[in-house]
Amino acid sequence: MRALLAEGAMALAVAPEANLSSGGAAGSPTGPLWWVSQCHGVWYSLAVMLPSLAFVGFLAWQARRSFRRLSYGRSHVVVVAYYALLWAVAVLNLLWCFLQAWQCMSDRAFSWNVLSLFTKSGMLFLEVSLIAFLLQGNDASGFESLARTFVISGAVVAADVLLKTIYVFGFGVPLFIDADQGTGGKWGLWILHKLVLTGVYGLIVFMHHSRWRDRLPAKPAYYNYVCAMLLLNGLSLLGCFLVASGAGFGLWLYNVTTVCYHSLYLPLLYVTFLADFFQEDMLLENVYYSEMKDAGFFDADWD
Repeated sequence: MRALLAEGAMALAVAPEANLSSGGAAGSPTGPLWWVSQCHGVWYSLAVMLPSLAFVGFLAWQARRSFRRLSYGRSHVVVVAYYALLWAVAVLNLLWCFLQAWQCMSDRAFSWNVLSLFTKSGMLFLEVSLIAFLLQGNDASGFESLARTFVISGAVVAADVLLKTIYVFGFGVPLFIDADQGTGGKWGLWILHKLVLTGVYGLIVFMHHSRWRDRLPAKPAYYNYVCAMLLLNGLSLLGCFLVASGAGFGLWLYNVTTVCYHSLYLPLLYVTFLADFFQEDMLLENVYYSEMKDAGFFDADWD
């Protein structure tokens, strides 16, 4: 993993210069803009790069307060592990977004497949663990209930990684090359993948509108999260079906959902499940300050 990160950083550093030396002039399509415009085009690249960079910047800006909140001793070890996993996945996703040109470079195919496998598996682990958390309903004891989902989530993701590894490195299926429409085997796997996720999110929405509604967590933000993921996976599933049927529009729709997933999913996850946990620290500080002020602790400052 460390070697992969180092290789990605080196590629970002030397790509523009290498391309300039091959005849491209600065400011031309073959100059520094080459790394952004290569493969999918400028707008696609910017759509995934800027939000992912902004989210990692936000995590870094909040890091001191978050670490202080996690070090209070009241935080469950699972919350700490989940926050660390969020950081790791966010960094991997940032690399994935900035190294899109690797998709169209034959000598980087292996590195791109490994990076995509790690990135998508990390995001899937977060997604599956949260699905399990939601399905536990009101029997879940807040963040501590995530501990009971880690083993199950790990098993699901391990099976998914094994299957994708066989497809990519065993059969040579371009599973992670979005610009390549590939064969029916590629889209058959993605259809199965999206169908399962869409079905699970659909089941949660159905439960919310049925007599089993009380078994789900009552927080409205959780329901909004599920609806957003149902829509995203449903559109992605439709795109996969269209591509498998030979419709060119399907690849465009699939790429749009890919952009939305890699640029917006991690911020959505943070806002829905973790923001309140870290916000509690600031609220407690305000309460303590108000109580101390009412007790006259700061009266001496005005003398």
